Amino acid sequence: MTTPLFQVDSFTDRPFVGNPAGVCVLAAPQDDDWLVAVAREMNLSETAFLLPLADHGYNLRWFTPLREVSLCGHATLAAAHILWQQGYVPVDQQAVFDTLSGKLTAYREAEGWIRLDFPARQVASAEPPPGLMEAIGARQVQFVGRYRNSNLIEVAGEEDVRAVTPDFSALLQVEARSVIVTARSTNPAYDFVSRYFAPAVGVNEDPVTGTAHCALATYWGDKLGKSEMTAYQASARGGFLRVRPRGERVELLGQAVTIFAGELKA
Repeated sequence: MTTPLFQVDSFTDRPFVGNPAGVCVLAAPQDDDWLVAVAREMNLSETAFLLPLADHGYNLRWFTPLREVSLCGHATLAAAHILWQQGYVPVDQQAVFDTLSGKLTAYREAEGWIRLDFPARQVASAEPPPGLMEAIGARQVQFVGRYRNSNLIEVAGEEDVRAVTPDFSALLQVEARSVIVTARSTNPAYDFVSRYFAPAVGVNEDPVTGTAHCALATYWGDKLGKSEMTAYQASARGGFLRVRPRGERVELLGQAVTIFAGELKA
């Protein structure tokens, strides 16, 4: 028996930029060791595993090459894109997912945009955990905050975001799952820019991170007084999205491009 397997570039409208994700469409449940092995074989920051539910929608799980994660934006975008593109879900219907982070819903919008309804993450001012500032190497720090078990650092400008060169070995010793570095954008097309580092889950720098924008949307929405913003993640690949803070929820909007479609024979 073969299993459909895809690779999708998320948060981009053209190939080979944005954040690549694997999407695996299962016919039956598989054990966690197998799921991790497939994610490791794909060697991407996350691979999404979809299993159709008896009533409606899909169970959706996300795995890095090391472990399962509780929420992943770009792989959810990729999964929704594949469900519509490959005809698993009619194009006029929403895609509904049962996940470790509760029910998530994706909607098709005009011009290839996909809207995700995700939980918001509130950022509160906090002292950085020991070793964080030395490991991240950020300059001209304006703010340090925490959301869940991660940190957000605002720096003075976009050039300071791009200049960050973390010591990943040192960052692994810090009590933080991940770190966002962010600033206002100098490009009028975007409201803010960011980079995202998560060596603790096997991803030194993520190209474009949907879940980070669950925190960035609320942080910059409050700071800029805006209910809709455009964002650019300034990794080597780069990618863009739109965000809409909605109280306890956040709408993330992105585009996606299928890179390959194949069959897993293992």
